[in-house]
Amino acid sequence: MGQQQVNQIEAGYVFVEDVRDAMVANRRMARSMNVEIYSQRHETFRVIETISRRPGIPPRSYGVDLRNRRCDCRRFQTLHYPCAHVVAACAKVNLNVEQFVDDVYTLERTLLVWENEFPVLPDLSTWEVPPTTFELVPDRGLRKNPRGRPQSSKIRNEMDIREKFDGKRCGFYRLAGHNRSKCLQRNYHIGQSS
Repeated sequence: MGQQQVNQIEAGYVFVEDVRDAMVANRRMARSMNVEIYSQRHETFRVIETISRRPGIPPRSYGVDLRNRRCDCRRFQTLHYPCAHVVAACAKVNLNVEQFVDDVYTLERTLLVWENEFPVLPDLSTWEVPPTTFELVPDRGLRKNPRGRPQSSKIRNEMDIREKFDGKRCGFYRLAGHNRSKCLQRNYHIGQSS
């Protein structure tokens, strides 16, 4: 990779290939944009896209601030190289657009990454692995219990504590001492209706 960077520098390139390709595409799109100068002193512009992307929708306009390196499309401040709107604004006032490309995209900067040589790793079969002096035992308490009703992880407080329950209550009349199936009142009403 380092040699590729050196070859590109010797060929006269300044920026990495991806940024060069993006800048070519941005220059092509910038040709179809109108630029209004708001303040040449403050380097602010309004860029209007003349080709609408969708029929029936008016073309969009974007504010460009070259001094603060901002565009309303947010590509300029996110990617740190000029979007098509910035390219159009620079072309309007004859500024070199390459001055707005961040240094991280220069070939000299990327060459610093590949400047150091990486050691060749030996074959995996020749690695010296120290024997383990202890046995790894899994903690059974951390295993999820797949059977039964899931346990609640809610932290209980005094509001959740139930008052003492007197035993069974009837489902019909809420009387203590019996349940719904053994309710004498229910059996009495059932016997009358039949």
